[in-house]
Amino acid sequence: MINRPTHFAIYTDDISRAQNFYGNVFGWEFNSYGPPDFLQIKADGKDLIGALQGRNYSPISDKVIGFECTIAVTDIDAIEELIKDNGGRVVLPKTEIPRVGWIIKFLDTEGNLVCAMQYNTEE
Repeated sequence: MINRPTHFAIYTDDISRAQNFYGNVFGWEFNSYGPPDFLQIKADGKDLIGALQGRNYSPISDKVIGFECTIAVTDIDAIEELIKDNGGRVVLPKTEIPRVGWIIKFLDTEGNLVCAMQYNTEE
């Protein structure tokens, strides 16, 4: 799944309130992962599809409303250059997420916050 959305993040003011809402509305389940204001979202009891996370994880000062989408890529460095060359602005430079891969966050030409992730291919 390259150059396709693979993950989304929902920024929260109150992670417990958001967990209750999405759990009750969609039946999603949640796993703690890392810091206390970060939960992985599971659908159908198995598939990881996204995360609830505190607003403190946003790389921009504006309040993010909506879902932050992550797109899987094969070469994070090449994508970063393409983002810059095409009018986007990197707001979180290449950062490693241990056991997951490398991520960058950027604003597209419309001001939307988007992520690109080069997932680890080694087990």
